[in-house]
Amino acid sequence: MAEITKFSSRTVVLRDRNIDTDQIIPARFLTTTERKGLGRFAFNDWRYLADGSPNPEFALNRPENAGAQILIAGRNFGCGSSREHAPWALADLGLRAVISSQIADIFRSNALKNGLLPIVLDEAVVDELLDRPGIELRIDVAARSVDLPDGRSYGFPLDAFAQTCLLQGVDQLGYLLNQQFAITRFENGRLTAHPRQEFHHAR
Repeated sequence: MAEITKFSSRTVVLRDRNIDTDQIIPARFLTTTERKGLGRFAFNDWRYLADGSPNPEFALNRPENAGAQILIAGRNFGCGSSREHAPWALADLGLRAVISSQIADIFRSNALKNGLLPIVLDEAVVDELLDRPGIELRIDVAARSVDLPDGRSYGFPLDAFAQTCLLQGVDQLGYLLNQQFAITRFENGRLTAHPRQEFHHAR
């Protein structure tokens, strides 16, 4: 996955609360393990009318929101089932961050593993952002901050390991693979220090 250090983008707003993973990507689209292309199914039942044409009233279909990489959503975003397809679909749609006053734990974990930044801010701040669609925000992963155009800056929680993975552009497995040299050096040192013990275990 691509590294995330800092970026700026306009926001797109979904005011609804309790947007669950079945609304993010309906269960009928979970028949693939391919991430690429899932973005066309994101919010499918909201984005398209019964005849398959785009719903002009849906925020993500409006021309002024084209290219927005930051989604501002109502409280309790990503609740429901644990499907990893949900952050896959949002990332493939072009989103890089989701900001809400509450994000479901499993969705948050899945998002971080797939290069989508889930940001929790105080409800009063999120309410302001919900009322200002299209505002330009600057997100700094190293500083764990969201900056507004007027100079205000808000910190957000992000554990150190998830932050490292985002900054390096790796998932958990990728991080471990990057430590191969250190792992090999440790194992070789252990074998040298305890040759008999190692030989006993090998038998």
